[in-house]
Amino acid sequence: MAQPAEKDYYRFVVLFFNCLLTFGSYFCFDMPSVLQNQFQGNLTCPNGTVDCVEGLGMTPQEYNLLYAIYAWTNAVVVILAGFLIDKLGNRFGVFLFSFLCVLGSSLFALGSHFKGTPYLMPLMLTGRLLFGSGNGSLTIVQNRITAFWFKGKELALAFGLTLAFSRLGSVLNFFLTQRFEERFGMQWTLWGGAVLCVLGFTSAIVVSSLDKVGMRQLGLEGVIQEESRKVRIQDVKQLSLRYWLLVLTIMFFYNGIFPFIADASKFIQDKYDDYTQKEAAYIAGAVYDSSLVLSASVGILIDYVGLRGIFAVSCAVLTLPVFGLLAFTFVAPLVSTIWLGVTYSFAAASMWPSIPLVVPQATIGTAMGLATSVQMIGIGIANLVVGQILGTKNGDTKIPLWRWQRMMIFMLANTIACIVTSVLLNVVDHRRGGTLNKLTKRSAQAERESDTESLFRGEEVGSDDESDAAPPSHSINSVNA
Repeated sequence: MAQPAEKDYYRFVVLFFNCLLTFGSYFCFDMPSVLQNQFQGNLTCPNGTVDCVEGLGMTPQEYNLLYAIYAWTNAVVVILAGFLIDKLGNRFGVFLFSFLCVLGSSLFALGSHFKGTPYLMPLMLTGRLLFGSGNGSLTIVQNRITAFWFKGKELALAFGLTLAFSRLGSVLNFFLTQRFEERFGMQWTLWGGAVLCVLGFTSAIVVSSLDKVGMRQLGLEGVIQEESRKVRIQDVKQLSLRYWLLVLTIMFFYNGIFPFIADASKFIQDKYDDYTQKEAAYIAGAVYDSSLVLSASVGILIDYVGLRGIFAVSCAVLTLPVFGLLAFTFVAPLVSTIWLGVTYSFAAASMWPSIPLVVPQATIGTAMGLATSVQMIGIGIANLVVGQILGTKNGDTKIPLWRWQRMMIFMLANTIACIVTSVLLNVVDHRRGGTLNKLTKRSAQAERESDTESLFRGEEVGSDDESDAAPPSHSINSVNA
């Protein structure tokens, strides 16, 4: 009699709870973007002052540092986290990193109670540091679990649904946080975000149990543990050129997304006079709205047609006009944010699921960790550059349009760099057999044939050809075929 883990529905149950891992943390991540006016507002407002916003008194540099330290922490921690996950397993990762999200978001909320004191920035930066340590690493575990259960099956769909759930948290943040703040104040709003991170910790308990039971029923737990012991940190040196070009493509693309979203609400209010803070937050959040709506269908499309490398180039090229419109025209900003959300959806569904196709199965965690690290280094530097471009001494001051235009030019430069690396990626991929651009049906059939032979490749990460080859999937693919 077939075990539950051998049924198709089981991996989708795992996927559901796996998606919930980062729902709360993604809600928390962009709360500063919605509350930027409050973070940069005056410590006190004289009675009768109409335009004054009372807040924490941060400068634009201090505000952008909240995002930069998150990115830098990710850049350092995820390298070690990915390796440890490969060595110690998924259950170790989900418990540790979801707990760090809870701890970091709680400390961040606590720091907001110390406005006007020298403790404000240290507490809030420490909170973002811990939160960044957990959230970036938790995403690696999430992707590793998804890759294990769906490789050779609905991989892009699974990645798309994972992204959709995460972005649902981001979307709800842009729709609800401002309203909640108006009613309950900023401190209680930040504590509400911390409570949502507890949801991720609860989901971690469930998904780790499902993952453990499923691997045991499939008879894979001992095999995976044995393969994990073979993973060495030195294997990083052997990762292929295709992998590193893919990583750079991801970094440059996201350099134009996240730093923009972090400041988008204030940009819209400064450039377009007829938008309130709430309306500006809704428009900025349209990037995530589009991603939420499209992620699943885009994942199904890419699973069906493949051509991931071509999609990567196309996304970068089609993103170029967005920042030009924002910088040099007065076209309604909603057009640009929806447009950016569409290209972001296709990029996320084509780029990240390509990593398991160019590295061996046993090193997916390490590869994901390195990719996230490089991405976050880029985003951290980009946030600092944006802070310097926009820098004014008073956080509530209206930033001149010419500064915003310079910021958009910087976003354009990153997008152009993304086009260059994605074109090089396709050239190298073509020379190595065209793994990324193979039609899905053909590549999936090759994987199913290799599944009948072994669970993992016998060789370790070696030459460029070896490490580039798509690794065979685990036996669940042949069981459920």
